[in-house]
Amino acid sequence: MKSKICVRCILDTTIKDIWFDGHGECKYCKIHNELEKKHPMGPSLTKELDEMVLKIKKFGKNKKYNCIAGVSGGRDSTYVLLTAKKLGLNPLAVHFDNGWNSDISVRNIKKACEKLDIDLYTVVADWEEFKDLQISFLKSSTPDADIPTDYAIYSVLYDVANKEGVKYILNGHSFRTEGTSPISWTYMDPLYVKDVHRKFGKINKIKSFPHMTVAKLQYFIWAKGIREFRLMEFIDYNKKKVDKVLTEELDWEYYGGHHHENHYTKFFQSYYLPKKFNIDKRKTELSALVRSGQMKRKDAIAEVSASSYHFEQETVSYVINKLGISSEEWEEIMNMPIKSHDDYRTLLPLIRSMKWPIKIATQMKVLPHILYLKYAK
Repeated sequence: MKSKICVRCILDTTIKDIWFDGHGECKYCKIHNELEKKHPMGPSLTKELDEMVLKIKKFGKNKKYNCIAGVSGGRDSTYVLLTAKKLGLNPLAVHFDNGWNSDISVRNIKKACEKLDIDLYTVVADWEEFKDLQISFLKSSTPDADIPTDYAIYSVLYDVANKEGVKYILNGHSFRTEGTSPISWTYMDPLYVKDVHRKFGKINKIKSFPHMTVAKLQYFIWAKGIREFRLMEFIDYNKKKVDKVLTEELDWEYYGGHHHENHYTKFFQSYYLPKKFNIDKRKTELSALVRSGQMKRKDAIAEVSASSYHFEQETVSYVINKLGISSEEWEEIMNMPIKSHDDYRTLLPLIRSMKWPIKIATQMKVLPHILYLKYAK
């Protein structure tokens, strides 16, 4: 595809699955428009939020917790906790420790839970098992090397919600500040994780955290009635204002970059993706801020154009050494031909074949609307 950039945001043809309409607007701006229609800021959205909060309280009546919230020590998850408490909810904070927590993230989680009087439930991955899974994804030569963490978090949240008898999982993602990650940049499903680990892993079976299978997800959603609620889509979520609030109310500390509260994710986004795949994830976040009016397009272009994604060699060396990868092995990983999820077994063909059932499920608010827009539409 000839090099091209969206006329509205800053996403471009470095994204394999991007397309543009006749006016030059990209696929991801269209997704933003659809989500904005579903969640337009104003009285109707506030009313919907109030109704949802009442529903969560009703289903959680006489229970110790009425919702689950994943926490990482980052901006989004910390603000979810704060917002939930201000709405009168009683969440259980759930943290998945993959062995890469920064000191800042640990402090942020501890201070937020103590100041808000929220219980913390932590699942700690067995290091040898999780390391094997992460190395498997590096050897797969796809841009999905951080998927093991996302997959584990997703699995843990549903598992804990089921054990606690809680029906609602609060999600901190906001399309207005983070946008939608392209499938060619980030893809995840249980079959994909299993296939990559089967091909490249040394440990036969991972036991230190639960595995989310299609059957399990169907059971949790339809039999147990567990729902994901994207709380940040119902409020005016402004990053600069949020940072100020979190600092003042929870003594929260910033960690220098988007998702840099985790050492591995910092390495993945600032070094591995740009160096090997020419993927700059700042583009998705800055594009979201442009669409939502929190940033001017020219400033977003200038920020990306001014310099490549900054990385610290110290972080890169730390990650490679901790994974136990030799310099020769790392050189081989970085020089392997680039692949994608299409080179492995995935559930994507099945998901796309179920376009209409997924659409109905999103209309029933059983599944998030983004699932239909991103994968099935």
